[in-house]
Amino acid sequence: MSRVRRAIVAAGAVALVGLSGCADLGYYWQSASGHIHVMRAARPVPQWLDDPSTSAALKAKLELTQRIRRFAVTDLGLPDNPSYTGYADLHRGAAVWNVVAAPPYSLTLQTWCFPVAGCVGYRGYYDEALAQTEAQSQRAKGLEAAVYPVPAYSTLGWLNWAGGDPLLSTFIGYPEGELARLIFHELSHQLVYASGDTSFNESFATTVERIGGARWLATQSSEAARAEYAQFDARRQQFRALTLATRQRLQVVYTSPQAMAKDWTAVEAQKRAVMDGFRAEFATLRSGWPPRQQVAYDGWVARANNAAFGAQAAYDDLVPGFEALFEHEGRDWPRFYAEVKRLAALPKAERHAALQAGLPLTAQRSEREKEPSRAP
Repeated sequence: MSRVRRAIVAAGAVALVGLSGCADLGYYWQSASGHIHVMRAARPVPQWLDDPSTSAALKAKLELTQRIRRFAVTDLGLPDNPSYTGYADLHRGAAVWNVVAAPPYSLTLQTWCFPVAGCVGYRGYYDEALAQTEAQSQRAKGLEAAVYPVPAYSTLGWLNWAGGDPLLSTFIGYPEGELARLIFHELSHQLVYASGDTSFNESFATTVERIGGARWLATQSSEAARAEYAQFDARRQQFRALTLATRQRLQVVYTSPQAMAKDWTAVEAQKRAVMDGFRAEFATLRSGWPPRQQVAYDGWVARANNAAFGAQAAYDDLVPGFEALFEHEGRDWPRFYAEVKRLAALPKAERHAALQAGLPLTAQRSEREKEPSRAP
């Protein structure tokens, strides 16, 4: 790597710290050095394709990602920039490991506040051991904590001048439909980002990935790829339905008369009953799955707690509101994005209330404007 390239990467990592934060020098260093490692490992996709040592399977996946990338720009209106035109083999199982924490009787996540990203419900580490240490620190404070692997992250477009976000070995092997959805999700973060609102940002990106992924599969994929993904996604939807029902049951427990009276012994017993039921229902569900997908969920279920459920909610809770907005805007991507940007400019409570109401405030206003005026 040239001296100029090293300077660019180092400067980019410093900018990334502004996005992901640095509560102390140690955290600053692991954030900067971790992202420097990712960018140093990245090479343009054409170089990988021309390299005789690159496996045929990897070449096929890289070629697929470039078709997905073009589709993201031409059909979904996502940003056209250097992101996902390079590839890095990280030689590990995750890009980063996120730490999440929540109180014993609440699904509300602990937040960490950073200069650009605002207050977010997670803290990322490039080293799993450091993440586990942070999780243990949160437990020592009386919180429930969880650590989960993250295959990709977004620098929100801030580092496109330095090469952008690369494709990574941590997700390149995904099934075609899932690979497309991940790329659409991460590019969405470069288009709209509301500082300090994890639920809004992740639910928006999840909406784009679901609608865009379905469109990719319907128009660009083979029948075999569609069938493979249909089986994969059906099991995921079963699991999401189970975890949503469990979150709702836990929420009932945490807002029960016993909780209001601070009868924590009774609340703990109710909570344990809900969690036992969750694991029993999952055991029944998984019995019909192939072993590989059983293993993929077993670890999450074994470690499931308030923090894990709270983190999952950030990706799902506002999706119905975004989907309603997409339909209201005639399934037109530019109009949809324009409305999402207007929502992002509202105060957090107002934008959430709008989405949870089913038709966002901007759309509600446009509906009222269509009504004929009435004489006083």
